[in-house]
Amino acid sequence: RASAVWHPTLGHIWCKVDGDLRQDAELGEMIWTVSEIIAFASRVVTLAPGDLFLTGTPAGVGPLAHGAKVRAGVTGLAELALEIV
Repeated sequence: RASAVWHPTLGHIWCKVDGDLRQDAELGEMIWTVSEIIAFASRVVTLAPGDLFLTGTPAGVGPLAHGAKVRAGVTGLAELALEIV
């Protein structure tokens, strides 16, 4: 369940693959803030609830194999879970 209050510059962003922590960083470490990214994108496309922004990755990126179970999230927001098929 996502938190009722979330601040777009504070939060922990993480990713686990098959239960192993692969990525672990703070939103404040991003080159552009979440607000700057949303403002820029909204100038060129219409944004809708549920849209995702894929902005790059903190250290720890690596290949994903068939059957890998991935969980990711940002503190205060709902988690994402998927399996590579």
